[in-house]
Amino acid sequence: MTEQQPHRFERGTDGPKVIVAGLDGSDSSMRAAAYAAGLARRQNAMLALVYVQPVITAGAALGVPVSDTTGEVAEDLVSEIRAATERFSDAWDMRWEFHTFRGDPYNGLVTAADELKADAVVVGASESAGHRFVGSVAVRLVKAGRWPVTVVP
Repeated sequence: MTEQQPHRFERGTDGPKVIVAGLDGSDSSMRAAAYAAGLARRQNAMLALVYVQPVITAGAALGVPVSDTTGEVAEDLVSEIRAATERFSDAWDMRWEFHTFRGDPYNGLVTAADELKADAVVVGASESAGHRFVGSVAVRLVKAGRWPVTVVP
C-alpha cells in the first residue's frame, strides 16, 4: 500500500522558460515578435528572437554579395528591436536575445528551437500565396509536433 504525499504547490514553475520568435522583417513577423514579447514578459521567460539568414547559392554564383545583404537585414532588425525595447524600458522589463541562423526558414527555426531549448515557437502567418501549395513555415512547424506553435496573423 503506497502512502500518498500531500500535494505541494510550486510557485513559478509552470509555463515556458524560452520562447522562440521567428523574425524576418515582414509585418507578420514583427507582430509575432510583439506577441511573443508579451508572452515572455507575462511568463517571465527568455525571448529568443531568431532571424534565419537565407543561403542563396544562385545569387552568390552571379557575384551578388548575399551574405552582406542578409547580414545587413540582421543588423537592421537588431537596431529596430533595441530601439523598441528602449522606448518601453520604463513600462516593462524582460530578458531577450537575438540570434541568427543560416538556412531555409523552416530548418533554421527548427535548429534554433532545438539549440535554444525552446518551450514554444511563435511565427507570423505567411504572406506568400505560393505557400498554399507548398506549405508555410508555420504549418510545417505545427506538423513537426515538437513544440507548441503560435501563428500570429
